[in-house]
Amino acid sequence: MKGYNFSKYNPNQNSQSRFEQLLDLFLKMLAYTNGDAGEAMQWMNELDKQYDLTNDEYGMGDFFEDLKQKGYIDENKQNGEIKITPKTEQGIRKKSLEEIFGKLKKTKQGNHQTFKPGNGDEINPETRPYIFGDTLEQIDFTSSIRNAQINHGVESFSLHEDDLEIRETDFKSQTSTVLMIDISHSMILYGEDRITPAKMVAMALSELIKTKYPKDTLDIVVFGDDAWTIEIKDLPYLQVGPYHTNTVAGLELAMDILRKRRNPNKQIFMITDGKPTCLKVGTKYYKNSFGVDRKILNRCMSLATQCKKAKIPITTFMIASDPYLQRFVQEFTETNNGKAFFASLDRLGAFIFKDFESGKRKTVY
Repeated sequence: MKGYNFSKYNPNQNSQSRFEQLLDLFLKMLAYTNGDAGEAMQWMNELDKQYDLTNDEYGMGDFFEDLKQKGYIDENKQNGEIKITPKTEQGIRKKSLEEIFGKLKKTKQGNHQTFKPGNGDEINPETRPYIFGDTLEQIDFTSSIRNAQINHGVESFSLHEDDLEIRETDFKSQTSTVLMIDISHSMILYGEDRITPAKMVAMALSELIKTKYPKDTLDIVVFGDDAWTIEIKDLPYLQVGPYHTNTVAGLELAMDILRKRRNPNKQIFMITDGKPTCLKVGTKYYKNSFGVDRKILNRCMSLATQCKKAKIPITTFMIASDPYLQRFVQEFTETNNGKAFFASLDRLGAFIFKDFESGKRKTVY
């Protein structure tokens, strides 16, 4: 007689090895230390003292040695400097993607659906009656034969034009996205770290596009007193500087990038925590940190209008709750006919992911 042996389910039981558990934590620490492997290891040691992450069989020294052996870090033998490798940079992006967007499985080479009917790449579950001009490949023969049997009987089978059903397909679109990240000093003011969540969102978004939408393009623009682009591999090392907020420079650079992209679908995501406070006029900087400056505001609104004419929607993610900042964002959004989210830091990634995915289910004519 067969029987079953039941045991108590332990939801906290982890099937990961000790190295894998520590690696997850190490990758998370690197996001907070701006890619500084030495500082991340110091934090690991402190956490080990407090939470007993290791044991007598596997210590932190073993973990450090495994990181070197498995190619996650490089150690300069002359000065002892430790640096992370491209493998680790990718690991941080994947970790960010899992934490922010959930564990998304890699699909076939993806694009975003436009839901524009025609001879596209992806089958639409909806069917419609045959119209003159439809191709043979579009006919849903299963549904058509069923209609013929219902309409004319099984014994004397005949297939008429009225029996035919068409299975439509959807075109897929490519999208070019520019993600603007505010690196002004206010992103770390008042004891609140706003730059790390912004970096993690950028890393997650880049990994999502690389794996799920490989035909898309993503450019990262950072803006302080000026604006410049950074490579995806540089995201873990991104830091805030002693800058004002030159939103105008960021928008101008984003528009220049998108003008060169051949994709018809273009968009700008902007993560910021404050109002524009800086404008470059010639070789000099015009700055005003007190309130919303009309001169700077008008230039921002002018660029929002230009983007609207170029069919480039701007989605602003404001991680601040000041009423006068919200009024600026609302006015800016109305001018561009874009969207705005007043997102808390812990929900920033969810907001961006939802908007990114839903935005690709539209056709830009």
